[in-house]
Amino acid sequence: MFETAEAWVDAHRQDLSDWCATIFEFGEPAWREYQSAEWYVARLRAEGFSVEEGSGGMPTAFCAEWANGDGPVVGMYAEYDAVPGNCQAAKPVKGPRDGLNALAAGHTDPHSGLGIGALGGLLATKAAMEQHGIKGGLRFTGEPAEKVRGSKPIHAAKGYYDGLAGMFSFHPFYMLPLCNTVRWDTQCGAAYSMIYRFRCDAPEAWGAKDGAPIPQSHSDIRAPGANDALMLMYQMGRNLRDAMLPHRGGWSISEAILGAGQATADNLPALQTDLQYMIRVADVQMAEQVSAQLDRIADQVAGLTGCRVERHWVCKSRPGLTNHAMARLVWDEIQGVGAPSWDEEALEVARQVQRACGGAGDDNPLIDACTALVSPQEAEAVLRQSLPPEQMNSTSDDYTDMSWHAPTARFYIARPALRDGPYPAWAMNALGGIPATIDPMVQTAAKVLSRSALRLLSDEELRQEAWDEFEQRTGGGVGGSNWIAPLCDYDAPLDFSWPEYVETVRGRGWHLPGGG
Repeated sequence: MFETAEAWVDAHRQDLSDWCATIFEFGEPAWREYQSAEWYVARLRAEGFSVEEGSGGMPTAFCAEWANGDGPVVGMYAEYDAVPGNCQAAKPVKGPRDGLNALAAGHTDPHSGLGIGALGGLLATKAAMEQHGIKGGLRFTGEPAEKVRGSKPIHAAKGYYDGLAGMFSFHPFYMLPLCNTVRWDTQCGAAYSMIYRFRCDAPEAWGAKDGAPIPQSHSDIRAPGANDALMLMYQMGRNLRDAMLPHRGGWSISEAILGAGQATADNLPALQTDLQYMIRVADVQMAEQVSAQLDRIADQVAGLTGCRVERHWVCKSRPGLTNHAMARLVWDEIQGVGAPSWDEEALEVARQVQRACGGAGDDNPLIDACTALVSPQEAEAVLRQSLPPEQMNSTSDDYTDMSWHAPTARFYIARPALRDGPYPAWAMNALGGIPATIDPMVQTAAKVLSRSALRLLSDEELRQEAWDEFEQRTGGGVGGSNWIAPLCDYDAPLDFSWPEYVETVRGRGWHLPGGG
C-alpha cells in the first residue's frame, strides 16, 4: 500500500507543483481567502469528496469527507492564508507579484506548500485505500486565518474534529531543531487574540456643562477621541508588559493597529479605532493573566479619553496535548521516506537568491538541517535547553486545538533555508514559491502523510495504543478529568478591517477596508 501511495505522488508531481503555484499566486490574507477556498472545494469535489462550504460559520472554511466503507476515520487539513506586507514573486530576485506592491499579502511559512502537501497526502491515501480495499474514511478541513489562530478553535468547538482515529498535522520547517522531525513532549502553547475597539460616540459632550448650547464650531476636536485611546492603550500595554507575565520561558505579546478607513485630520476627533493583540504563552492561566491586565488598561483608557471600549475575540486556543504513539508512527514514516532532496536546478536557484542578497552563492547553499533527519527525542532535548523544567508548552500554533479531540502528531518537513544568513524576508518567501525549490518539500510531506494515514487505518492495535494514550492524558478522553474543553465562545470575527484584494476599473488591487 505504501508503494501505491508513493507512486501516486510521483505520478502527480506536476499537478502538485501547479496547484502549489496557484495558491501561492492567490496570496490571500486571513478571513479573505475567497479564491483559495473556492479552489480547494472544487478540487476536492472533483476527487470524489463531499464538501461542506463555510464550515463553522466561516465563509472561507470547508470540511471535506470521503469513505471507503465503514471503518476508522483519519484527519488532515489545509491552511492557505497569506501575510500582509510580504508580497513576493516566485522569482530569485526581490519584487512583488505582478500588479501588486510589496505591502500586499504573500505566503511566508508557506501555507501554499503546507496545504498542497497535505492535499497530496490525502489523495495518495485515497488512491491506496481504493486499490487495496482499505476500509475507513478521510476528513480534510480547510483552515482559514491561521496567522491569527482563527479557524481551528471554532472548528473544534463545533465538533469538526470529533470522531477521528487520529489527526496528522504537517508544517513546513520553520525553526531549528524542528526540521524533518516530530514534536515529542513540548507541544505548542496557548494563544489568545482580541481586538479592543474604542468608540468616541459623543465628542460634543467632552467638557460640556449641563444644558450648554450647541458648542462653538469645530470644538469637538478638543475631545481626545479614539486615536488618543488607541495610543494610550498601545503605550500602556507595552509599559506594563513585563508585569503581565512571570519571567519564565518563551512568550510573546504583539499588536496590530487595524485601519478604520477614516480621514479625520480635519477638526473632528477619530470616532473609532481598533487595536488587536496576539498573546502566545505556555498555558491558559498565563493567557488569562495577560487578558485581565489588558482589560483593565482598556477600561481605564476609555475613561480617560471619553470613549467606550468593546472587546472582540479573534481566538482562544488551548495548549497542545502530546501523543507518543502518534509521534512514533509518523517518525517511522519520515525515516521510511527520507528527507527532501534538491537537484542542481534548485540549488542554482538558491545560489541566485544568495547573490541577490549580496552573497557569493555557495556550492551547497542550503543549511545541513534541510537534508538531515532529527529524532523526536533529540529535537526535544534541544528545545528543553531554553525552557524551564516546569514549562511544558512553548510558542503557539492552533493545531493544538485538534489534539484535545483526537490523538494528534505534529511533524515538520524541511523547506529550503539558506546558509550564511541572516537574509531578508523576501528571500525565504521566494524560495517558498519557486517550484524547483518548494516542490521537494511538498512531495516529501505528501508521502509521509499518506504512509502515516495508511498505517493508522490498517493497524487496529496501533489505533488502540494511540487512543489509550489519549484517554490516559485527558483523564478519560473527551470530557475527561484532565481534558480542556474548547475555549471558543465567540463567532468568527469576520467584519473587522482585515485587508483584502478588490477588483476595480484599474484591475486587482490591495485594499485596507474600513471597520464596521
